[in-house]
Amino acid sequence: MTHLITRSRFASAASAVALLSLVSTAAPGVLRHGPQAAVLTAHQTSRPAQTGASDIADLGTNGWRVVSSAVATQSGAAISTPGFNDGSWLPVSNDDAGAPGTEIEALAANGKCPGDTSLQPVNLSTASPHSVYFGENMKLCYGYERRVEKDTDPRFDVPWWWRTDFNQDLGSRHSATLIVNGVIGAADVWLNGHELATSATVTGAYTRFTFNITGLARQGTNSLAIEILPNDPNKMFTLDDVDWNQIPPDNNTGIEFPVQLEVDGALSDGDAYVTQDDAANLSRAALTVSTEITNHTVTSQAATVTATITPPGGGTPIALSRDVFVPASTTKTITFTPARYPMLTVQHPKVWWPYQLGGQPLYKLATSVMQNGKVLNSTGETFGIRTVTSYLTGKSAAEPAGARAFKVNGVPIVIRGGGWSPNIFLHYSSADTSEQAALMKNLGVNAIRLEGHIMPSQWLRQMDRAGILVNAGYQCCDAWQLQDSGLTSTEDYHLLALSALTIGENLRNDPSVFSFQWSDDNPLGRQEAVTVKAFGQAGFDDPVIASAEYKKVSPLGWSGEKEGPYNWVPPAYWYDTTHHATHDNSQTNAGGSWGYDSEQSAGDTVPTLDSLKRFMTPGELAKLWQDPLANQYHLNYEPSCNHSYSFGTLCLFDQALTARYGKAASLAQYVELAQAQDYEDTQSQFEAFIDHSGSKPLPSTGTIYWQMNKGFPSLLWNLYNTDGDQAGSYFGAQEANRKLHALYARDNGTVTLDNLSNHTHSGLSVEAKVYNLAGTLLDDRTAKNITLASQQVRTNVLTPKVPTATTPPQAAKTYFVEVLLSQGGKLADRNVYWLSTQKDVVNWDATIGNPSATLSRYANLQALQTLPKGAVSVTASTASRPGPDGANLATTVTIKNTSAAHTVAFLLRADVRRGTASGGLQAGDNELRSSIWTGDDITLWPGESQTLTVSYDSVDLDGATPVITVSGWNVPQMNIAAPVPAS
Repeated sequence: MTHLITRSRFASAASAVALLSLVSTAAPGVLRHGPQAAVLTAHQTSRPAQTGASDIADLGTNGWRVVSSAVATQSGAAISTPGFNDGSWLPVSNDDAGAPGTEIEALAANGKCPGDTSLQPVNLSTASPHSVYFGENMKLCYGYERRVEKDTDPRFDVPWWWRTDFNQDLGSRHSATLIVNGVIGAADVWLNGHELATSATVTGAYTRFTFNITGLARQGTNSLAIEILPNDPNKMFTLDDVDWNQIPPDNNTGIEFPVQLEVDGALSDGDAYVTQDDAANLSRAALTVSTEITNHTVTSQAATVTATITPPGGGTPIALSRDVFVPASTTKTITFTPARYPMLTVQHPKVWWPYQLGGQPLYKLATSVMQNGKVLNSTGETFGIRTVTSYLTGKSAAEPAGARAFKVNGVPIVIRGGGWSPNIFLHYSSADTSEQAALMKNLGVNAIRLEGHIMPSQWLRQMDRAGILVNAGYQCCDAWQLQDSGLTSTEDYHLLALSALTIGENLRNDPSVFSFQWSDDNPLGRQEAVTVKAFGQAGFDDPVIASAEYKKVSPLGWSGEKEGPYNWVPPAYWYDTTHHATHDNSQTNAGGSWGYDSEQSAGDTVPTLDSLKRFMTPGELAKLWQDPLANQYHLNYEPSCNHSYSFGTLCLFDQALTARYGKAASLAQYVELAQAQDYEDTQSQFEAFIDHSGSKPLPSTGTIYWQMNKGFPSLLWNLYNTDGDQAGSYFGAQEANRKLHALYARDNGTVTLDNLSNHTHSGLSVEAKVYNLAGTLLDDRTAKNITLASQQVRTNVLTPKVPTATTPPQAAKTYFVEVLLSQGGKLADRNVYWLSTQKDVVNWDATIGNPSATLSRYANLQALQTLPKGAVSVTASTASRPGPDGANLATTVTIKNTSAAHTVAFLLRADVRRGTASGGLQAGDNELRSSIWTGDDITLWPGESQTLTVSYDSVDLDGATPVITVSGWNVPQMNIAAPVPAS
């Protein structure tokens, strides 16, 4: 075990003492912050947006106006003059992050479809024939981009204007500051007819620029106009979607983070933060509070600075106060240390944990500056007390320095997460994020990876409260990878430093953020140096990792990570531990369950039929099951079918599906077969990394499913769809990630037990049953009196006897393995596998290094299509009770296999729909999109039953009766009304 990095979690933001700035020539007293700047003096400071400072307000709360410069041809001086007529421009409101968004968002929100007027209106919030998400509407309305590059559509290959008015009564205030929290593209900024900065200065998605506008701000109406030049992800430090979705034709040009106004009196208080020194056993935490007091006057000022830390759930606050003296035009850092204020050493603090390991208590920090008993301004922030340790563990020929691993509060955890994809138009919705957090927790994953898309501070607060870990980082395949982009000028490095400073300030507050990393390429030496230095200046002290591949830089050292695969591989692939790349030290696309894989999956995800009909046209649906070579718009723009990096067709997924399960005779059957294939692959990926977490010499320490979600309805890389659809991929992963779980290891045919909860479980017993396709019990074994400690994985508990493997021309046999885990005689987990005596055989020589698997032979599961017709009984009852994401209804569904003889009821799917008290269903799209299922896609033998639960919002019923539908491969659909009880 080497390369130990321990980081204590602090809560709030530290002020950066080295922001980049330059003096504007546009107007006296105006400051620009940008790449040509010198180190900022003590006369000016930038306040991070999320510190809850009372002197900062978002602009545009009364709306923005947006238009192309091809339409608005006046000068910036004219457009930014109060009274300018922008009545014909597109009205836009701030999203929940306080930002007006992108060009296409402005068009779509106003029902504008310039490509095809017959599609009006388009809608951002729904998936319907009139939605920008439906079919190829985005392409028809706004154009098409075939690769990551500068905008090519003439409508977006020109600058666009964002304009807003604001009223500000400065009164006796001494200072007014405009804060631009980055732009996507590059921007000219104008206020009241004066140019504050040009696009040579204001650029970068994750930068922060401040302008002293005291001499320009007026009493009454002020007008701000921002002209944004087209985004070019290959030449600007901004963002893009690589090949994750179709590319929005405007390249996301716009404003993702709030534009703000800071107005101050003689003194202001900002950049308050807490650092902590924790005991190893977390029995105490010594807290240090820092804040910055700025004197905006030309005379010295005396003041009183206060700080209060309030424990979560109440308790006695820690109240601190000291008198200070701040020289004229100076910023002074005020620090409260445990040495001087012993009450800052907190005994037995309330510790923040990932949600499966404990609670998420958040402390509150409040600071203020006062003169003569009057508060001039204050800050408010939350923080969590927790410690993250990152290290390299194990060694092998593949990873000679070991694999990346993490501990949270001293507890080693296997990272099991997914890659986050924001809304394709970067529209942040707190309600949507809340729904997704509920889906993730129900799924059982513990982490999110942000590659390149640093989310708004409000999103991070939601992850803090949800207890979901966040790995943030830079993006691959564009300007951020200097080895490819060649952006290594002095100005480029200034922008990189400013970006890292801003990112560090935006992330440092959040206990959910546990690490930060580069993507495919490791940074150049100077890039690493300026970035790490800026993180330090920002006070960001979480582990920083050199690459998402197995690479090394100094002084960060080895990354300990690998990437891939990205397209279809069989379930058995994930259990491989004996193959690695011998000619590629980065270990890319050597994705078996050894080490830490920063992004990997089997590629395509086919949603349920309900979901598919919400975003695909009849023509697209026909191609879905009939044409594997079709370049599906809801995959991405890459049209080829090969084993390389092209993900725009379902050809490899379909090839495996037909070979393994048989050819589909209809769309409904294709979707049904796909659910089974997706289920077994996601289940196997997560289970393999749990199963091998204690393996020698190189354990599996983490897997990030590529991707968790999408911001655009998708058939590619997601565990749930934009409408909350929970398909086979979701439930396979959910089963694998249960807190107390029994799994059947595909590599050695044994049963493993794991306990991912936060406490010891005793009195456990596990039973493994083997059935043939006819339902005959072939083997039955039990192990009893088992105790599992928290995070313990116990392998080789049982070895079921399964049918002998076969090879062609021998006939393949399909069989089942059922694993049942009980505690105190009560069933705790039930897990079913469908397997073939004809195994998937991977051609490893042709596979390692490629993003998909080449098979010498496919498993044969086609006999599943011959299952005799089965029967089930269903009972369902609804109760009013709190659920995830504010759900207020829950229906309990018990399904029992009532088939005669040995008939298995295979892959039973339950849904909740709008219907009638007699069990009838409403016409059209009747599935409740707010529903979140605990368990689904289950398999039962005669006499067996299983109880599922579903939570949902009563508003989603729209006055209808909830009706549960249940169907399976060999079980026809039945409908059971589950009325809401009278209140």
